[in-house]
Amino acid sequence: MSENQPQEDLTIDSLLRPTGWEDYVGQAKTKKNLKIILEAAKKRQECSDHLLFYGQAGLGKTTLAYLVSKEMNTNIKVTSGPALEKTGDIAAVLTNLEKGDVLFIDEAHRLNKTIEEVLYPAMEARKLHLMVGKGPSARMLTLDLPPFTLIAATTRMNLLSGPLRSRFGATFQLDYYENPDIEEIIKRSAKILKLKIDSAAVAAIARASRFTPRVANRLLKRVRDYAQVHEIRNIDGETARRTLEMLEIDSLGLEPHDRRLLETIIKKFKGGPVGVGTLAAAINDDRGAIEDVYEPYLMRLGLLARTPAGRVVTEAAYEHLGMAEPGKLV
Repeated sequence: MSENQPQEDLTIDSLLRPTGWEDYVGQAKTKKNLKIILEAAKKRQECSDHLLFYGQAGLGKTTLAYLVSKEMNTNIKVTSGPALEKTGDIAAVLTNLEKGDVLFIDEAHRLNKTIEEVLYPAMEARKLHLMVGKGPSARMLTLDLPPFTLIAATTRMNLLSGPLRSRFGATFQLDYYENPDIEEIIKRSAKILKLKIDSAAVAAIARASRFTPRVANRLLKRVRDYAQVHEIRNIDGETARRTLEMLEIDSLGLEPHDRRLLETIIKKFKGGPVGVGTLAAAINDDRGAIEDVYEPYLMRLGLLARTPAGRVVTEAAYEHLGMAEPGKLV
């Protein structure tokens, strides 16, 4: 979440977050398997196995962690990979856990190797090994930890080390949502925000939501702003379309940076193939943003393809952008 996000939006995001399984729309297979794991753990009066959630940002990984905590009737402690820089950071977190607590680590792929090595015995044997002192007089101090469940979330599964991945009892991939599920999420959020919104507006927002609940809620808030400023009491399809146009979001949910990426490949590299490093330099953007944010959605839409030689723009992208393929007329 951006550090610059207004406090009001943070409050609204918390308000819109599902608080029960019945409110969590989509990801049916993950919910079904999670419920079995948690129910079995409760019957044994044990903590759940450690859990790993991976998938694109905004698909509900954090929400699932909170729901697991609620289902197990325990507290949740939240941190992130970048926040755990030194051994002392993770030691402070682990020693403050109480029996049954859930420890949620977001952006787990950004954990450094030193932190991972502290987590291995903590996850397997509930032991915290700390090195006290330096040089010849250094000694290992071992502390017992209470039973706890570690839940990790990542958008980059490939960046997690094999030893860390193997220590999770279950791994769940969260996929993009289908449009009907996104529409249900928008309707639920609109009800919470006490908005009057028709089906055309819901459909327009859903189509532009990148199959992602977080984006859907963000766009709904911006439509609400537009309607309030223009004193529109009943939000219809036209209001939603005007808001999206103002935000420069097109009918497929492409934002300016998405279109710029596709147009750069077309104009500078004749549609590709082009390597991701070269592409990042050409659009003056971060390679990680291309791989984590732009590409997955463009590939899901069939506008971009990865090949052994690099990224290639598809015929569907030319059609959507109204541009001619090399050797063809518009």
